[in-house]
Amino acid sequence: MGGKDSVFRASGKGPTLLPCRAVGAHRRVSSFHSGTSRVMLEQSESETRKRGGRGLEFFRGFLRSPDQVGSVIPSSRFLERRLVQSAGITDATCVVELGPGTGGTTRALLEAMRPDASLLTIELDAQFAEMLNEIGDPRLFSHHGSAADLGSILAGHGLPQPDAVVSGIPFSTMPRAIGTAVIEAIRDHLAPGGCFVAYQFRGHVGRLGRPILGQPEVELEWLNVPPMRFYRWTRSLS
Repeated sequence: MGGKDSVFRASGKGPTLLPCRAVGAHRRVSSFHSGTSRVMLEQSESETRKRGGRGLEFFRGFLRSPDQVGSVIPSSRFLERRLVQSAGITDATCVVELGPGTGGTTRALLEAMRPDASLLTIELDAQFAEMLNEIGDPRLFSHHGSAADLGSILAGHGLPQPDAVVSGIPFSTMPRAIGTAVIEAIRDHLAPGGCFVAYQFRGHVGRLGRPILGQPEVELEWLNVPPMRFYRWTRSLS
């Protein structure tokens, strides 16, 4: 029945005949979906390997300088999304990231930023700073140095006052004088209407920042290891 021009497809009600043309189309669609799934799987595996490599480098950085690295593992995707939203990255023309580490948050910021925006990263660990140079995005300016020198670093790269400053540097482990100097530098160079967002495991940045910047907005991101507090200050327009 149907001869050579039909093939069988199993169904709950018994075999069903399909014309050969329909079978060919079905095979092409199946092949397309199979190829698409394979590409998506390869991309997912590639991203997983990259995150794993960054995680290993992050842990090595923690062993090198535990007082400069806020955690033994990189930030989660959930933290990165909250950071982008909290700092208004999609509308910013100039962004500064303090303590970018291996670049997980840096990549998330670049992905959300406008094509004409600029991102300045300031990293105290030389090996981390070198890794950031490998990202290869023309909007990225990677600087090896101290966040306390924010003003001179901005000037050296010919960048304007930033609309957003985000920070993952651990204020809890640095000397109080340096932490105060960093926050004062942010206050002095943040653009009117701009914001400073610090994500921290402990509350030291809040206590340091209140006398200089005022009362922050505070949120908690549970979907990160460890959970992180977000402290957000906004500079007035005047």
